[in-house]
Amino acid sequence: WCFRWHRVNPGTLFARLEARRSLKDIEPALFPDDGGPDHGDVVELYGTEGTGKTELLYHLLCRCVLPQDAGGLEAEVAFVDTDYSLDMFRLVSILDGRLSSSAHLAGSGDSVLRSCLSRLLVLHCSSSSQLLLTLHSLETSMALRPGLALLLIDSISAFYWLDRCGGGASVTKQEELLGKCAELLGRLLRDYRITIVATCHAIRRTSCGPSSSSSSDPNRPYLCRLWQRLVTHRLLCSRQESTGDHVAHRQVFAVHCTSGKKSNRSSSFYVTDAGIMFI
Repeated sequence: WCFRWHRVNPGTLFARLEARRSLKDIEPALFPDDGGPDHGDVVELYGTEGTGKTELLYHLLCRCVLPQDAGGLEAEVAFVDTDYSLDMFRLVSILDGRLSSSAHLAGSGDSVLRSCLSRLLVLHCSSSSQLLLTLHSLETSMALRPGLALLLIDSISAFYWLDRCGGGASVTKQEELLGKCAELLGRLLRDYRITIVATCHAIRRTSCGPSSSSSSDPNRPYLCRLWQRLVTHRLLCSRQESTGDHVAHRQVFAVHCTSGKKSNRSSSFYVTDAGIMFI
């Protein structure tokens, strides 16, 4: 018999055992009454360009890093920017607006804002292989930062066309790297009990034949099945016509949430300098 001993890093073990911040109350206006995403859940924000996905992502990010006196959860966030589109000026503007509107924190200066930003870890990658390496490195961050409760990915579909071209005619090859990323994300969800929110761009699809009506549905999931199996909440984002004098001359966005619990919820919002406002 041959026994192999593995030395367990005490910090890693502690990070796995310690209860992370639950995000079920991250935004009641978005999710069904039975609760928002909990430990191990994955939220996919799906829609075409210009449907408010990024603003919604910034809103959830700010809700996490803001202090409780400003309506936040005081949780740490890792932001994986695959589109290189993270607008720090916009993010700081939203945070500053939320802090200024809080009676407890008005006039508190830059110290609270710096404290919010210290809860944010930003990583960049430009290919599926880099995304896989980035997620591997995140495991170390999670072991060292037990307060890290939310992983944001903008977007999970960024390298879809690159992977399709690189995989040739084989669907298995096309989906290989994203499949490995999904497997690793599944392990991080299981071992560290985090919550994941990822944007996914809708794509234009055409087909012919008897199944064309269903396969051309623009809202049908198209990423690999390993990723689809992880998703517990799907938020479909779209534009809608504004109604009411209080949102005159503003673009209104609609969000329809479906979850694995067969619960649905629809909501709408518009964008202001201080972030989104639900109607």
